[in-house]
Amino acid sequence: MYTAEFNYHKAASVLEALALLEKHPEAKLLAGGHSLIPAMKLRLAQPSALIDVSKIAGLSGIRLQGDTIVIGAMTTHREIEHSSLLKEKCSILPEQATLIGDPMVRNKGTIGGALAHADPAADYPASMLALGASMKIENSSGSRVVSADDFFQGMFQTAVGAGEMLTEIHIPANTKGAYEKFAHPASRYAIVGVAVVKHSDGSTRAAVTGAGASAMRLAKLEGGATSGLVDAADLLSDHFASAEYRAHLVDVMAQKALARV
Repeated sequence: MYTAEFNYHKAASVLEALALLEKHPEAKLLAGGHSLIPAMKLRLAQPSALIDVSKIAGLSGIRLQGDTIVIGAMTTHREIEHSSLLKEKCSILPEQATLIGDPMVRNKGTIGGALAHADPAADYPASMLALGASMKIENSSGSRVVSADDFFQGMFQTAVGAGEMLTEIHIPANTKGAYEKFAHPASRYAIVGVAVVKHSDGSTRAAVTGAGASAMRLAKLEGGATSGLVDAADLLSDHFASAEYRAHLVDVMAQKALARV
């Protein structure tokens, strides 16, 4: 299946990408393309233009900045999977990256693209919420930082507005976490995935992906409960799993993740 016609632009800098977004308000940013291109082939997305940001210098990489780990939006899943810094300071992300797709997806797909796309079955949103991460969003007027709790706003909806792009992810260092996923056997997307993170101050945060329209915190688990964590009425029901079965899976995956933490 072929995409609808579109114009292609390759940005050499963040400023150029933002200028192109202003000039082409119906355009989409192209990072790894493993979410956007299939949607375009199915005509679920028909942008008038694609702005390729894959070669912008400085948009990838993982570094420690004080007690915060800064991850560039164009950092690939494979780079996250093999990062020695993340394995030492935030092991849940390398663990999670190994569960994404296949080697081709992990070599090309990016964390920023995955987060900005906000697929309800994507893995990273759960860990971002559990980690208490924040996202740096840039536009032509400057930048702002949005917490993960405010970033995910619904199915395929985030705080990234028109004319803006996600450029960095900020996460606390020195956390201990675990991610457990009941995956679709072909796509490896999460039917239900639960992230549990213990922070250096002793607090625990947890979140689930795949179960609802977007990733969400598990307040009951954070309060000490280990079952009945979500109401089936709030969950998705489709040909992969009923809402009731998803509610059961949330409890099971949460208990497994909590045991490992």
